[in-house]
Amino acid sequence: MAKIHEECGVFGIFASHKKDVASSVYFGLHALQHRGQEGAGIVVNDDGLFSYHKDLGLVGDVFTNDVLAKLGEGNIAIGHCRYSTSGSNDRSNVQPIVVKHVKGPMALCHNGNLTNSYELREDLEMHGSIFHTTSDTEVISYLITKERLTAPSIESAVERVMDKLIGAYSLILMSPSKLIAVRDPHGFRPICYGVTDDGDYVVASETCALDAVGAKLIRDLTPGEIVVFSPEGVRSITDHIGTAERSMCIFEYIYFARPDSVVDGVSVHEARQRAGSYLAEEHPVDADVVIGVPDSGIDGALGYARRSGIPYGVGLIKNKYVGRTFIAPDQKLREKAVKMKLNAVSATVKGKKVVLIDDSIVRGTTSARIVRLLREAGAAEVHMRVTAPKFIDACYYGTDIDDPAVLIANNHTTEEIADIIGVDSLGFLSVENVVKIPDGGKTKGYCIACFDRNYPTRVPVERKKGRFERKISEKGE
Repeated sequence: MAKIHEECGVFGIFASHKKDVASSVYFGLHALQHRGQEGAGIVVNDDGLFSYHKDLGLVGDVFTNDVLAKLGEGNIAIGHCRYSTSGSNDRSNVQPIVVKHVKGPMALCHNGNLTNSYELREDLEMHGSIFHTTSDTEVISYLITKERLTAPSIESAVERVMDKLIGAYSLILMSPSKLIAVRDPHGFRPICYGVTDDGDYVVASETCALDAVGAKLIRDLTPGEIVVFSPEGVRSITDHIGTAERSMCIFEYIYFARPDSVVDGVSVHEARQRAGSYLAEEHPVDADVVIGVPDSGIDGALGYARRSGIPYGVGLIKNKYVGRTFIAPDQKLREKAVKMKLNAVSATVKGKKVVLIDDSIVRGTTSARIVRLLREAGAAEVHMRVTAPKFIDACYYGTDIDDPAVLIANNHTTEEIADIIGVDSLGFLSVENVVKIPDGGKTKGYCIACFDRNYPTRVPVERKKGRFERKISEKGE
């Protein structure tokens, strides 16, 4: 499916005593699997001795019962599931990154994307650093390791490094005795923490992962905040709070986050319904049924139906046992791949004027195939409504769209896109209303740069996803 992908999910636990923390991380990563499906890793800390395993694949494939058993028990652990935005889908790029150092081992996982990683890495390499991956996460780990040489504590080293980082980063890192969570001053990506009935502290990208391990949400990290979990308790470091304008990624509410999560105090499920409601006001249509593209289009369809008064129906069924990484070598097989993932419900759409709700149109190829499925199932008309504005430019903060040339809305008008994908009419949510979907416009400070080109930070010097792994001919040498 031609969808935008988010970089990853992060999870960590600081237990009250030595136990099977690896299993807790495993369940947490399962809940965050939607955020990254290329690779997964877990690091377990047993009194300062780190054991870890990471590999390409889904969480359930990477971590068998035997692998989890070999990780052993500990009182701190962190984990990561990855979709690559900086660096290729290569085993060496799977996180967490583990550093062995005279100051003690460190493990680090990262959700987001730095916009100055190229310059930071170039400077480190010119001063003797040798990199083993092509991800910007290793850049962060190098910087923290350098600062640990003179900093009074690892959290002090993290504070110093934050002054050098530009872009999106929600981090979880682990030292021999501490678990540390960090959110960048803009707050691009979500991160929260909670506590279990046993008194174990849990940190995760989304609240759905807290739910998976029976943890009760305490709160989201404030943009710019560092939270340290140690034997002495929980401590918040607030020196970087308020140093940048809040720029939470609006697409977390549109697509990335799971609908049962609560992000920065806002129900994702309700935000998506609100988006559908705004769409019904902006782009009404005479139709018989409203359907949604599974999964993130369902809530928007419910909101559209409620506001418009048009009945909601189940018009598309998703096969949940087909992975997102299916690659077909030719057009006929690609068409079959779409039918493997989605199938139209003829009883819902046959002879009907259908309103089709989806979260986005990126390249347009998937939308065209879905419309074709509905036509083949007998839909009389298909009117598509999108719960996001037009994607017109790249994202540099943790999604995999680094080239605006591939975006259909960057090259075509709404009418042209409608013709290309084969719908009777097409409507996108307005830029004015997309920032209102979390809570009706009460809260400000959302990044919508991919819709309006107003980037909260300077854009990268090197913008391509594979900027650290180019051929010699591509470097102009």
